[in-house]
Amino acid sequence: MNAVHAADRDYFDRLYAADPDPWRFTTSAYERAKYAVTLAALPSRRFASGLEIGCSIGVLTRLLAPYCERLLGLDVSAAPLIRARQTCADQRHVSFRQASIPQQWPDGRFDLVMLSEVLYFIGPENIPVTAQRLRGCLLPGAAVVLVNWLGDTGTVCGGDAAAELMLSAASGFLTRRLHLRMPRYRLDVLT
Repeated sequence: MNAVHAADRDYFDRLYAADPDPWRFTTSAYERAKYAVTLAALPSRRFASGLEIGCSIGVLTRLLAPYCERLLGLDVSAAPLIRARQTCADQRHVSFRQASIPQQWPDGRFDLVMLSEVLYFIGPENIPVTAQRLRGCLLPGAAVVLVNWLGDTGTVCGGDAAAELMLSAASGFLTRRLHLRMPRYRLDVLT
């Protein structure tokens, strides 16, 4: 497979056209278990403003919604956002926007930023740029949660490399508070 980048909107449009849930977010036992660990790792029970980068069809977004006063989900492709809006239709404080990160960074300030299984799609050349965009949008006491698949991602860098690049790029303003290494993914919480 050729390396994929988040900016490759056509790739993701084709992926979602072929399968509206290509990673089985709604049915996978792996996803359910990962979501439970991710939510348990959150350093606060309530956030003023959350940002989920790479929200896909909104399954994790729906689970994050009770923790946030406001929550914005972003995805590079329009197709999954239709389903995400349906998934969270009764959550008036949740909104969605099509955007390619880091180029189309949203306005606003956030005290929770979720990057779950998306950093390697952003690509090694854009991870430092993403870190600098984070620096400019974080509220005091903010948490940044990184979840990275450890298997083959089909991208130019895998989950470990992507996480380590972000940790290095953000080291001047964020500190890793939690690191969990599971058999198939790693989770890092930065504050």
